[in-house]
Amino acid sequence: MKVSIIGIGDMGRDIAVHVRDRGHDVTAFDISEQRRTDASGNGINVVDSLAAAVAGAELHLVIVATDEQSETVTREILGSAAKGSTIVILATNSPKTMQALAVECDAKGIGFVDAPVVFGREGARDGTLGSLCGGTNEQVAKVTPVLEAYSKDVHHVGPVGSGQVAKACNNMLHWAACVANFEVLLLAKRYGIDAQNMREILTQCPGTNGTLERWDGTRFTWHEKDMDLALTLAQDGKLPLPLFGQVDQLVKHLDAEKVKNLLYGPDADYLGQHVKPLTKEEGGLN
Repeated sequence: MKVSIIGIGDMGRDIAVHVRDRGHDVTAFDISEQRRTDASGNGINVVDSLAAAVAGAELHLVIVATDEQSETVTREILGSAAKGSTIVILATNSPKTMQALAVECDAKGIGFVDAPVVFGREGARDGTLGSLCGGTNEQVAKVTPVLEAYSKDVHHVGPVGSGQVAKACNNMLHWAACVANFEVLLLAKRYGIDAQNMREILTQCPGTNGTLERWDGTRFTWHEKDMDLALTLAQDGKLPLPLFGQVDQLVKHLDAEKVKNLLYGPDADYLGQHVKPLTKEEGGLN
């Protein structure tokens, strides 16, 4: 299939490589000259304009970040895309944004699927992302062979926007697990147990979670945006989620550096408190 890829940062570049290696005809574009150069160095056919990338393509993968970027790129694609082609949004955006863009695409005879991904940078590198798709049966079936090039699983969740709701559900569990993991390992550290060793032990126990297994690689790039979207969905749906109101506040106090210090450093910081292992005289174990 002839595929255009718009947005070739770290994840987009790796996705482009997997799609190309699966035998698809890939043409890519990014507004960043550095990213275009990097992708070209990885053997991707890179062009100098969005219009040139999408011309004649049957499928357009949009790998940007924000709702505004997805709106801008989608509308630019509509100015050059062939009728009957399909736009796929990989970003984590609002379901309402996806629904509005799908209406615009339909008016132009263009298909639309929202397919945000899970498993992050590692999944993009290894081609083991999970794609959570919202769209019609026909459109999701059409794009699945391309999504399978970089995904270990492609899930059709429901109509347009459903992929974003599914991603929000995943993100909620992920960030809740980050808070839980931090507090659990902070307790271990307080009593003189090596936090990284405790993490490894817990991955073999019933209380483990997927986030714990990959936690030392979590970058905390989008936690505030993800939780804002989740709580907006809850508010719009008139659904009380008090636990995640707390998660929203607590996860804002975490970052990759604090996790690194917790796992590998002599002490840690949490909610303004500097935490060191207790001495034996203070009630510690050592």
